[in-house]
Amino acid sequence: MLRMLLLTLWRQDDGQDLIEYTLLITFVVIVTAGVFGIGTSSIQGIVSTSTSQIAAGNEIAAGH
Repeated sequence: MLRMLLLTLWRQDDGQDLIEYTLLITFVVIVTAGVFGIGTSSIQGIVSTSTSQIAAGNEIAAGH
């Protein structure tokens, strides 16, 4: 009886798609977090440069 139960559980694949999609989403989230974690310094550099250029433009516009 236990053997039949184990064989039935082994052969059933009802939740297989759900598990595969969950693993795929987990992988995408981990990769995305890694990319943004590595790229934060470059993003901060872009924001800093943009901010200083906007401030310089405001000063020039205010002076004229």
